[in-house]
Amino acid sequence: MANAAAATNQAAVSVGLEDLRKENVDFTLLEEAFGPSSLGIIVVKDLPARFHELRHRLLSYSSALGNLPEEELSKLESPESKWLVGWSCGKETLKDGQYDTLKGSYYVNCASGFEETQDSVAARYPSFSEYTAPNVWPSQELLPGFEATFRELCSLIIDIAGLVARACDKYAEANIDDYKKGYLEHVVKTSVSTKARLLHYFPSPGTDTSSNGGVAGEDDWCATHLDHGCLTGLTSAMFVDEAAHPPQIGSSFAPLQELDKSPDPKAGLYIHSRTGAVTKVAIPRDCLAFQTGEALEVITKGRFKAVPHFVRGAGSGIGGKVARNTLAVFTQPNLWELVDEKRDFATFAKEIVEKNH
Repeated sequence: MANAAAATNQAAVSVGLEDLRKENVDFTLLEEAFGPSSLGIIVVKDLPARFHELRHRLLSYSSALGNLPEEELSKLESPESKWLVGWSCGKETLKDGQYDTLKGSYYVNCASGFEETQDSVAARYPSFSEYTAPNVWPSQELLPGFEATFRELCSLIIDIAGLVARACDKYAEANIDDYKKGYLEHVVKTSVSTKARLLHYFPSPGTDTSSNGGVAGEDDWCATHLDHGCLTGLTSAMFVDEAAHPPQIGSSFAPLQELDKSPDPKAGLYIHSRTGAVTKVAIPRDCLAFQTGEALEVITKGRFKAVPHFVRGAGSGIGGKVARNTLAVFTQPNLWELVDEKRDFATFAKEIVEKNH
């Protein structure tokens, strides 16, 4: 595997939100973003001011959440969902079977129709608790406004994902035989399986966890993997010095001061290109990125490719107590939607989740 230290930097293909709304997206741009020789990612720019407010507030909550006492975090765990709802830390396996303790995750079934359909879908799919278990929210006393902020930002990201999906549909309808008109947009907009993951990468413990000569392991924060949904919405990461600005809870909560940039230029999102090269991709702070997942690759019969990617942590010795916070929204088909001629998403996803957890 190529080392992150030797990776190249590359700007992702970008598109304006207004061009998506007006369906003014050239097919060649989609091929550059998602096609066989692409990095499998597109950046949406010119977002509304509300997006930036919500991003800053929710990613500040991520530090507050990650610093809650253990007894409070344990109340937010959902073992029945295989820790794919609520708080999760140390449950995911990385390379060589190691358990991931360098980050905490907070999962939410974030589709607007989830609560209304949760009981009926759970009854229909009793063995899919990771997609049907009820959400677990921290109390208003601990994190006031957390749930409302989380829901509003996810709703905005899903709406934008629907516009990206519409552009993909136009391409697929023109290039794939028997492609069902508007299918991807339908999947994104109607799914009650869409899941969000708020991530808190803990500050470096100050020790070298590497096994490769003093360089932090290349995928020590999130091992190389493919997302298994359609389009994954990704905010840019927020870096905060929790020593200089300790996160507060309760009535004292306030958005944190964000560092201008990552204190470690090697930390961040890396993509394995189609040629095997490792490329570091930066998501501008004022933009929203969408990555391709395995379901999208299958639905488009390989025209658009899922992207193998990993996240590399900040090295030790950078000073301060710097945490990294980000949000991923996985737009996924309903469990009963077909991803190919033989498999519905329930069958497709079950294979992958069991392999990773």
